[in-house]
Amino acid sequence: MFKKINFNWVNRRLGFFALLAALMWIKNLFAYTVDFHLSLENALQHFILIINPIATTLLLLSFGLYIRRKKLSYSLMLGIYLFMTILLFANAVYYREFTDFITINTFLGAGKVASGLGESALKLFRPYDVLYWIDILFLIFALVTKRIKMDTQPVRVRMAFAFSTLAIMIFSGNLFLAESDRPELLTRTFSRDYLVKYLGINAFTAYDGIQTYQTTQVRAQASATDMDKVAEYVKQHYAKPNDQLFGMAKGRNVIYIHLESTQQFLIDYKLKDKNGVEHEVMPFINSLYHSNSTFSFSNFFHQVKAGKTSDAETLFENSLFGLNQGALFTQLGGKNTFEAAPNILKQTQGYTSAVFHGNSGTFWNRNETYKRLGYDYFFDASYYDVTENNSFQYGLNDKPFFQQSVKYLEHLQQPFYTKFIAVSNHYPYTQLNGDETGFPLADTKDETINSYFSTANYMDTAVHEFFDYLKQSGLYDNSIIILYGDHYGISNARNKDLAALLGKDKETWSNFDNAQVQRVPYMIHIPGMTQGKIIDTYGGQVDALPTLLHLLGVNTEKYIQLGQDMFSPDHKQLVAFRDGDFVTPEYTYYGGVLYDNKTGQEITEPSKELTDTVNKWKDEVSDQLATSDKINNGDLLRFYTQSGLEALNPDNYNYLKNNERILQIEKDLGEKSTSVYSKHNNTSLANQYQTKSYQELHPKETTTSSSTEQK
Repeated sequence: MFKKINFNWVNRRLGFFALLAALMWIKNLFAYTVDFHLSLENALQHFILIINPIATTLLLLSFGLYIRRKKLSYSLMLGIYLFMTILLFANAVYYREFTDFITINTFLGAGKVASGLGESALKLFRPYDVLYWIDILFLIFALVTKRIKMDTQPVRVRMAFAFSTLAIMIFSGNLFLAESDRPELLTRTFSRDYLVKYLGINAFTAYDGIQTYQTTQVRAQASATDMDKVAEYVKQHYAKPNDQLFGMAKGRNVIYIHLESTQQFLIDYKLKDKNGVEHEVMPFINSLYHSNSTFSFSNFFHQVKAGKTSDAETLFENSLFGLNQGALFTQLGGKNTFEAAPNILKQTQGYTSAVFHGNSGTFWNRNETYKRLGYDYFFDASYYDVTENNSFQYGLNDKPFFQQSVKYLEHLQQPFYTKFIAVSNHYPYTQLNGDETGFPLADTKDETINSYFSTANYMDTAVHEFFDYLKQSGLYDNSIIILYGDHYGISNARNKDLAALLGKDKETWSNFDNAQVQRVPYMIHIPGMTQGKIIDTYGGQVDALPTLLHLLGVNTEKYIQLGQDMFSPDHKQLVAFRDGDFVTPEYTYYGGVLYDNKTGQEITEPSKELTDTVNKWKDEVSDQLATSDKINNGDLLRFYTQSGLEALNPDNYNYLKNNERILQIEKDLGEKSTSVYSKHNNTSLANQYQTKSYQELHPKETTTSSSTEQK
């Protein structure tokens, strides 16, 4: 067989280099196709996936070209090739079990990974795995038997350098294409899937290594003394509970409903179609907003940055800010110590906790971060029937998401703390089709804005259907239901095209207006309570956790939380944005400019008294953000013991067999089980969940596009 094949071109050092590069490229494409499930959305992503192994492969193998000694040069190239194969294969096997890629921390904790796999490790191997290794055996055999001869002539340094330079140029082009398709890829680090899809396994591993090193350095320099300073800061800014409301919802289930990309201006907004007929965008959510069973906050601002949705989760779960650059979930979520809502409620009130999300568990590194937050269960896309017809790039559409979630919810032991992350109202707002179409589109030059209202309406209907189930199952009356917007839906770059829809002039739209539309809904719905009202207090997402805990009867004085109970008489209405800007009831400081909230005009000549006040606010905002960064970057909560919480061990959490575990717990508890399923005599109500399409709900409407204006 070997005699029939002409190996002459491989007998040159550059030929052997080219052979290894080609084989590694093929292996990567094989892994991408067979083992990794990297969703590709357009032709550019397919192209990037094809070229992304090339640059790092050429760069790494080129190191062997600099070596003059024949055996050492060949051995180094083959060793590097073997290393890249091991890295690729290890990720392929790991992905089969965890649907994730191996990080440096995973390598460092290889024993934990192995124990996590247990007896199932052998089952992860596939017959086709031989394809990852057979070429190495062939190469070694060919070299030993001299079917492939080692070239005694070394490669010129200039030639070796040329290949290294070519690799860097290819990587630069690869990165440019990746950033054009997914802006801020490296600064926001959405998901390890994204990094591999755009840059490849080798580049992802190197990038993760750099991040791990930087984090380790900061953590190594932190000390218990730093934590003492933080604790003193928190003590000075603690806001005591409102005596009349403290414990109002004690013992109730907590249900968070994440309203993706939902801004406050959608509340009570009505859209006129081309015939002048008004269409209320979120009729059900509006009814909750005005209910006397709801505390609705009209001046509640998101405080996220690059982490977007995950930053909102950081704020709500921990009363800490996200990072100034990148996402805390992806950079620190799998490493840090937290004292988050699920863990606090579990240890102090006996709550079960769960997150429901119809997207990949690796997105925003949730599958690792949730373990450190103390979530007992995480139901990601693997627990749902996700198809091309009922989902889009960010996961399962809201209606099937809520409908499919209840089969798990009904088996959770009460009281529970749950979060439902809806995604349909996510950029680019165009995924509705078929029977879900019909809500009018806005008439602007920006297609993103035009579709925003229709997906918000779809989300509203999905939430309505979920509430109907909660009432039918009996969960409604024993729960506190919180609805919140995570961040803006329309970016500042598009706001001028939005202006007319908000009754504003595009030409006079300013940074003041940009700041004001950063409001997002925040509604605390407590069935049976009649003291609800719309509250004008200014606050932000960092305030949500102490607000909730006080309603549940948990005093937050001993916890490290940077927000303040929004019902507290001591609540200070100074809302910090992550970049250092801020807003108060009277003034807005945005983009380095101070505005008067009453007029919306820039204050060009502030009095000395106002200047001093503004400088004081700047310092307070800076201190709050700096304190958050110290806690997160230094992992300072590992030094904190005054909360009385037992240390959380993330190794005790595993989200692979959630359904089996909740059913087993239910079975073991027997008559003591408090799940909805048990309360209904072991009868499921999931099949009674009612859902209807837009056209079923509005059979007479045929309008698909219109011009709009505010009511």
